[in-house]
Amino acid sequence: MKGVKKAFKALRELIHNPWLLNNVLDDNTVWHRKVIQEFGLPDGLSCISLEQISPGFHETLETFSFLGGGSLPTDIALLKALCRRFDKAKYFEIGTWRGESVRNVSDVAEECFTLNLADDQMRRLGLSEDYIDAHGFFSKNRKNITQLLGDSTVFDFSGLDKRFDVIFIDGNHHHEYIVSDTRNVFDHLIHEHSIVVWHDYAYDPDRVRFETLHAILEAVPVGFHRYIHHVANTMCAIFIRDNFEVKALKPYEDPVHTYEVSIKSQKL
Repeated sequence: MKGVKKAFKALRELIHNPWLLNNVLDDNTVWHRKVIQEFGLPDGLSCISLEQISPGFHETLETFSFLGGGSLPTDIALLKALCRRFDKAKYFEIGTWRGESVRNVSDVAEECFTLNLADDQMRRLGLSEDYIDAHGFFSKNRKNITQLLGDSTVFDFSGLDKRFDVIFIDGNHHHEYIVSDTRNVFDHLIHEHSIVVWHDYAYDPDRVRFETLHAILEAVPVGFHRYIHHVANTMCAIFIRDNFEVKALKPYEDPVHTYEVSIKSQKL
């Protein structure tokens, strides 16, 4: 009877607060089941290491704030290492935030483009002025960074008439936005050797965010699925047309690699 009472109580809550349904539909276990049913990946993507992508992996981040809402140091170091694979790399990202990722990448890439909502668009969403002002803090006034403004779901990517070597998708993390951003990238921005990285594929390096994974697999052509992996020790998934020795993600597994970290404070 307790179970029945709980069910009726939950139903009453949904009737009086319909927005709670979003929490149910967005629950990671719901997306986990969908990924298993539609794509047969109960453990998420196969894993490759930073060292496989960049032998002797060694990167330095000259700008990192350790503030909320950003990327892990390994996420940004991955982007820098990927750009080093190209001569005069061209980099594109969706989702600027404070501009930490594009600022660090701009040290090794020739051209960088970053797309974010305009201030007025963020105001219409009810976002605070402090939050709006934080955007692009690190990426302003860099000669090789171009800040594009607009909603990525309606932005004219074809109008750029450019192809990019490394693309970082880190905008709105709801399913429909990831699908839209991914399709636009694959339709308009990639060339034969382009590498695509999705942030927040995982909540942390050991826990898959299955909503993101489902969106990636839905949007990327099936023939390319074999080139999509989780980069270990990061929160990123990657599309890279190369052959790697892969392994399954095993939470709580003993570390295979450790990383030397040096932290030096610099006053702005």
